Formats: sequence, C-alpha cells, structure tokens
Amino acid sequence: MDPKHSHSVKLNDGNFMPRLGFGTFAPSEVPKSKAFEFTKVAIEAGFRHIDAAFVYENEEQVGAAIREKIADGTVKREDIFYTTKLWATYFRPELVRPALEKSLKKLQMDYVDLFIIHFPVAMRPGDELLPMDDKGQFMLESVDLRDTWEALEKCKDAGLTKSIGVSNFNRKQLEMILNKPGLKYKPTCNQVECHAYLNQSKLLEYCKSKDIVLVAYSALGSHRDPNWVDPNSPRLLEDPVLNAIAKKRNRGAGQIALRYLLQRGVVVLAKSFNEKRIKENLQIFEFELTAEEMKEIDAINSNLRYSNECYFSSFSAVNHPNYPFSDEY
Repeated sequence: MDPKHSHSVKLNDGNFMPRLGFGTFAPSEVPKSKAFEFTKVAIEAGFRHIDAAFVYENEEQVGAAIREKIADGTVKREDIFYTTKLWATYFRPELVRPALEKSLKKLQMDYVDLFIIHFPVAMRPGDELLPMDDKGQFMLESVDLRDTWEALEKCKDAGLTKSIGVSNFNRKQLEMILNKPGLKYKPTCNQVECHAYLNQSKLLEYCKSKDIVLVAYSALGSHRDPNWVDPNSPRLLEDPVLNAIAKKRNRGAGQIALRYLLQRGVVVLAKSFNEKRIKENLQIFEFELTAEEMKEIDAINSNLRYSNECYFSSFSAVNHPNYPFSDEY
C-alpha cells in the first residue's frame, strides 16, 4: 500500500478513508467559531479526515478552516477526506442534490469526499431542521430510502461527492439498499454510535461481510448534552478496566478506547476542542493492545446507547417504520 494510505482503509469503491477522523459536532451553546479554530488545530496536528454535517450548522466555519490550511500550504485539497451528511428534511429524491449543493456552497468546495444519509427517518421538508407540529411532535414523512439512495448515486456520478454511504442504519435497512433492483453503488460505510459500552459486534460482523466500513461516532462516550444523553449514564472514560490498561501502558483512557475500536477494523471519529487531547488522539497508531486486553475491553460491553432513545421516542420518531434502534442490530 502507498505509504500515504498506511493509516487508511480502502473503501468498496476504490477510494481511501483515513482510519481516524476529527468530529466537528458541538452542542448549541458552543460558539460556531470553535469549529473554525479547532478544525485548524486538528489539521495542523495531523488529522486528514474531517467529519461534519449540514445539521451541525458549522460548515461555513469548518470549510473556512480547511481552506486556510490549504492556502498556507499545510495540506492540499486532495489530502483532506471531508464527510457531510444528508439531513432528514431532504430525503425526497429531488431535494438530495440541492442539499449537497447547499453544503458545498457553505464550504466553498467543488466536491466532498463522502456524502451519507444521516438518519433513516425522513422529516417534513422546509426551513426547519426539526419540524414540529403544535403538539411538539416531529413532523415525519414516509420516503422510500431506495429512492433517496438513487439520488445519492447521481451526486456521485455528477462528481459532487467521491463516495456515498449511510449513518445509523441497522442490518435490515442496509439490506434494503443492497438488494435494491438496479443498485449502482453499494454504501461504502455505515456511521453508527460505537464504543466499548456499545461495541456493535454483530453489526460490525455483518458490515465486514458486505465490504461496508463501520465508522464509529461517540467513540469516546459522548458529550453530556441533556437533550440527547441521560445525565445518569456512566462515563466511558471513567471505566475502571480502560483506566487500568491506560495506567499500565502510560496512556490516556481515551487513547485505549480509540485503539480498541481501531484494532477491530472500525474507522474512529474522535471529537475534541482541546489541543492536547487532539494531539493525544493521533498517538493511537503508536501502540497495540494485546489479545488479552482486547478481551477485557470486550467484556465491558453493555449495549449502552448514549444517543438517547428517549429523545427520539418523545417526539414519535420511534414509531416510524424506519426507526433503526428497535432491532438488535
């Protein structure tokens, strides 16, 4: 393999995705300028995979950071692997390309490297990102995800994105796409919540069997936004097993948590707006966990989902036929 791709995985369409990515999501109280500042820090530190989304409402800042690092010679555009996501209000096929074009305009880029369906539940189109009725329920709609997928394929053919994939899909939803008559491109990846407390072993095995890369978000546990996360849920990075291994190896618990996923063949997204941690996260290629340590971490899996299902269920999304978290995987 070309040394340039030594820390990358080859996708089923022939493109390469770096195995460690920088996540740019931040809760609403964090100023958008932080995304600008820390995307630059991440690129300077060595991150080349930047994960963002239309719904994060910070693509202008992230795009400006990337362009600044290209302008000062730190990177070339082709060194960066940039992901954006199709939000749920744009699932009707005729809205897919305009949604990607909106992201490209904010980014001031000609193309993205990866365009993925953010969440399989479609919402009513319009200016509201979370359209709600007067009872405070999400305004959902039924769109055939196979038609949405076909529109993503057209974006790839038009050169607006190099690769296409999905996020938060379960096995049944992946199968629906894979078995679609006239399928032109398979999803390259499925981005899901995945960490030592939710190790997704069955979904990972299934994805590997179909040559789909599993990409982990919330790989370090999760931000503690009470809208999404139960404040009483245990903190992953305080786990005694992770900390015992970290102490023994003179590493941080976060590095152990990320390395564990990496060794299982998962692409890892690490989110941090802290310069020291950003640099530490890049050190996960410097060491390897033993088979014994991997087994110890496997044992702390408790199928704990931080992205709170209560949040979705309270807004009726849980009753949608495409709600992904009711099945085992």
